[in-house]
Amino acid sequence: MEKVGLGTVNWIVLIVYLIAMLGVGLYFTKKAGKDTDAFFKASGKIPAWAAGFSIYATTLSAITFMSTPEQAFLTDWSYAAGNLAIFAIIPILIYFYIPFFRKLNITTAYEYLEERFGPSLRVIGSLLFVLFHIGRVAIVIYLPTLAITSVSEINPVLIAAAVGGLCIIYTFLGGMEGVIWSDVIQGIILLGGAILVVVLGISAVNGGFSTVLNDAISNEKFITAQNFQFGTAAAAIPIIFLGSIFNNLHQYTASQDVVQRYQTTSSIKDTNKSLWTNGILALITIPIFYGMGTVLYSYYSNVEALPDGFNTSAIVPYFIVTSLPVGVAGLLIAAIFAAAQSTISSSLNSISACILVDFKQRFFNHKKTNDVALARWVVIITGVLGLAIALYLISTNRAETWNLFLAITGLFGVPIAGIFALGIFTKRANAPGVLVGLFLSAIASYFIQQTELTPFAVSMVSFFTSFGFGYIASFFFPKFHKNTTGLTIFSKNEKYVKEKIGA
Repeated sequence: MEKVGLGTVNWIVLIVYLIAMLGVGLYFTKKAGKDTDAFFKASGKIPAWAAGFSIYATTLSAITFMSTPEQAFLTDWSYAAGNLAIFAIIPILIYFYIPFFRKLNITTAYEYLEERFGPSLRVIGSLLFVLFHIGRVAIVIYLPTLAITSVSEINPVLIAAAVGGLCIIYTFLGGMEGVIWSDVIQGIILLGGAILVVVLGISAVNGGFSTVLNDAISNEKFITAQNFQFGTAAAAIPIIFLGSIFNNLHQYTASQDVVQRYQTTSSIKDTNKSLWTNGILALITIPIFYGMGTVLYSYYSNVEALPDGFNTSAIVPYFIVTSLPVGVAGLLIAAIFAAAQSTISSSLNSISACILVDFKQRFFNHKKTNDVALARWVVIITGVLGLAIALYLISTNRAETWNLFLAITGLFGVPIAGIFALGIFTKRANAPGVLVGLFLSAIASYFIQQTELTPFAVSMVSFFTSFGFGYIASFFFPKFHKNTTGLTIFSKNEKYVKEKIGA
């Protein structure tokens, strides 16, 4: 497939965007340097709507920006059930989880695991998050770089350095406040860019919206009755919806990059508002991103044909660099950069929080150090490590090996959400039982991944095996483990809970 150059005007647009992001980090440098509360929690001064926008931008990466339209292009809108699942868990988060995270005034999610089960679970949960997100930083740099360079002549190392390197710098400078306001800007850019692709794509098709709609209906590109049946070729929406609930429970209850944002607003009420803001944005995402794939399907069916052997994972950047006007293409490539950087900056700040709070302050706090300076060094070191892994992947094209590593690491994602649920919803669970449950769940999840079950079904099994094995195994150990505080929603008469969360 012939590649195209980006052009001077498009480069100018990209450079202006990257400099603007660097400017945001510089603007918040002084505020972020006050203390770790400012660097990791923005001193609790973020408006609810901005925190919600940040959660949204964090959970939507450049991979999502490109793979969601690809899914709609190849099949239909059935995966949109995953967006609806966010609404299903918001009431659960608000009623059960947010009071714990807010009133305990924790910096990392894994501090709760120590309060409930002891330091061993805190270390395991935090370490798994750090390892997974270093890998996530690498792959969020690598895959968009691969997609863009597959259709353009841009040097892949240059893209990786621009996306990853500048992101490391402004995360280092601005702390969580800089990250959140960068997320807001980047969220607006990526949403605006997606809308622009939809509008320009429709206008390029002869007959416009009516042609796109007719193509989608006649080729079953929306939702059909088959999507609600099991055992058919179409993706079963009930499985997607239920599996997405547990995937989202992991992200919103056990993943530091989202949980950390619960502490950035001034009150529980504002945190709840931020979740609803994120939910509304997730709903808006459905017609925009799935609509993008449907429009591109009509465009390449009517206006021009894709090259032979084309890899559809690059369909969005291919449309941008080959079919859109000068300047607009630069803006939309910037939107892909924005989607990547919002995820990377969140991961880096959260990794730094885990290493500093869960390891340094927990076990080595007797050593006198400048914690903000140390947090910034952690951002640089882990960011450079993720960038180096991404550059290695670019040079060797080792995608399958890396995906295998991420799959194995990710086995512990949803099971950790099951551990949080065990701690909050049961009194009997204890540290030894939970550790046994986590280990057995990881084994079960690994073998289930080898079957033909969808990833959504695997997520359901991972959660329930973690919860079930952990609960059952706890009966084989003493009821009151020495590190167990019994901090659950059912422990309303315990003095500890009254002191900690006002239950």
